Amino acid sequence: MTTSPPRSRATSKTAFDLPAKTKPERARATRILDALERCYPDAHCELDYTNPHELLFATILSAQATDVGVNQVTPALFERFPTPADYAAATPAAIERLIKRIGLFRNKAKAIHAAATRLVEVYDGVVPATMDDLLTLRGVARKTANVVLGNAFGINVGVVVDTHVARLAQRFGLTEHTDTGKIERDLMALFPRPRWTMASHLLIAHGRRVCKARGSTCVEHPVCRRYCANASVET
Repeated sequence: MTTSPPRSRATSKTAFDLPAKTKPERARATRILDALERCYPDAHCELDYTNPHELLFATILSAQATDVGVNQVTPALFERFPTPADYAAATPAAIERLIKRIGLFRNKAKAIHAAATRLVEVYDGVVPATMDDLLTLRGVARKTANVVLGNAFGINVGVVVDTHVARLAQRFGLTEHTDTGKIERDLMALFPRPRWTMASHLLIAHGRRVCKARGSTCVEHPVCRRYCANASVET
């Protein structure tokens, strides 16, 4: 059985080695993606945005909130503050008033204001397209940076791991971990790099619609019947 050696990411302060995976393990992971892609050909980022900074701020808002809820408040937010400079020139309180329906809105308003201020002061108002630079922005951790890089710039640096991705990765036997960082490393080692961004969209789509935390319909879905531990079938 062929096992790939650990792979290292490009040199940076966020670089790390990926775990070794066998060729059959990688092939199985790719088959899962192929099956999900046939089920969800239109899978995509479900946050509404028209440019990188809108996606950045929408993703900050999405922490412990639903995409639907975020999409309800961002039209007014984006209209009131069309550029990072507009956010930076405002106050956190002014931002708060437009996002009150979102959980943790006060902290998120402060994060957006601070991130926008840094964008203006350090990056000339332009969202940077590297993981290292994005992680210097307040409110941005690796998950948010992955969302922005993958969807706004088409750069596959990692796999977005939210609760749906974590749950399905475990049920599909793609990881034995519960730590999101370790889950991401497993998925990066298993999935072809050009598909990292789409992999998260596909897993999220399936997790929201079928393979749910509660009340899942796994036994009724062909992908779950073949690959999901919850369906109690051979993989």
